[in-house]
Amino acid sequence: MGEARKAIDRMTEAMVTHDRAALAAAYAGDALATTPDEGELKGRDEIVRYLGGLLDAIPDFRWESLAEHESGSTSVDEGWVVGTNTGPLVLPNGDTLPATGKAVRVRGCDVATVEDGLIVRHNFYFDQMELLTQLGLAAG
Repeated sequence: MGEARKAIDRMTEAMVTHDRAALAAAYAGDALATTPDEGELKGRDEIVRYLGGLLDAIPDFRWESLAEHESGSTSVDEGWVVGTNTGPLVLPNGDTLPATGKAVRVRGCDVATVEDGLIVRHNFYFDQMELLTQLGLAAG
């Protein structure tokens, strides 16, 4: 197992255990992330804020892995985000939606580039419409 695999595994473990300090420790201070809903996030603090919002909205967050790949300094994870929306969901425009109480199971993919044991670039991929439909906020 290489450095890229270890780094993304640490990040995933921090998400599953809701350890925000460990989550922050997985990223370089100047890391960049790209998300389907908020676009580009600049810096560790913005990335942790974004992921923390997911944990707040889905306190029983789980990751069900389908596939893990590593090539050089890049690691790719494919799987399912699973949980129940029992917390508020902050939208990209700053509005907050109250919890729906609905279960979600949304397929996702993460591509992380690692330098010196820290994630420096993280691309998150998931279907926003699938998430909104499962939350009952859009017609499916």
